[in-house]
Amino acid sequence: MGDTETDEQITVMVVDDHPMWRDAVARDLEGAGFTVVATADGVAAAGRRAAATRPAVVLMDMQLPDGNGAAATAAVLQVSPDSRVLVLSASSERDDVLDAVKAGASGYLVKSASVEELLDAVRATAAGQAVFTPGLAGLVLGEYRRMSSAPADEQGPAVPQLTERETEVLRFVAKGLSAKQIATKLSLSHRTVENHVQATLRKLQLANRVELTRYAIEQGLEYP
Repeated sequence: MGDTETDEQITVMVVDDHPMWRDAVARDLEGAGFTVVATADGVAAAGRRAAATRPAVVLMDMQLPDGNGAAATAAVLQVSPDSRVLVLSASSERDDVLDAVKAGASGYLVKSASVEELLDAVRATAAGQAVFTPGLAGLVLGEYRRMSSAPADEQGPAVPQLTERETEVLRFVAKGLSAKQIATKLSLSHRTVENHVQATLRKLQLANRVELTRYAIEQGLEYP
């Protein structure tokens, strides 16, 4: 998605099992100029409608009648891998947050957020940024930092080795900076930054910047 994409060009699906809340969120989005292409009330419906509409952003509740938001996130991304999932939930429980991120969610917002915070979060998610309610990003980073410090026999497969420059670029990608902005900060050419990003994607076997952002969170990388 380009940096100049307007709200009207951002398509959204709202997944929530409470009709009044679901409809209210859809109205707020449409009132702000977003295009709501679908709503769903559960895991199965979310998968079907994501496959049919391929929304840019999916607002996902964690408590659903036929499963949870993590299962629904995985179902959506399986049929619409370019979609970005932003959880919007009443729960800020540690396990819910971590389960959502592990399933592929790009961010996590609690329902106490204001309408303006929600609209800004949808825009940021559509732009490829990771959005978390204050405190939750630290929770995720802390958990993965703890995992990375576990004994070697308790850890997963070895992580591909990135160069110092690739790691530096990755940290800026995780903050949501564009290649042009990263180039300015590091005094590099736009092409050089893109080459580093592509090299990192290949090494980590990831598809896009959203997955790079998720990887940075999972590895507990400190942002500059």
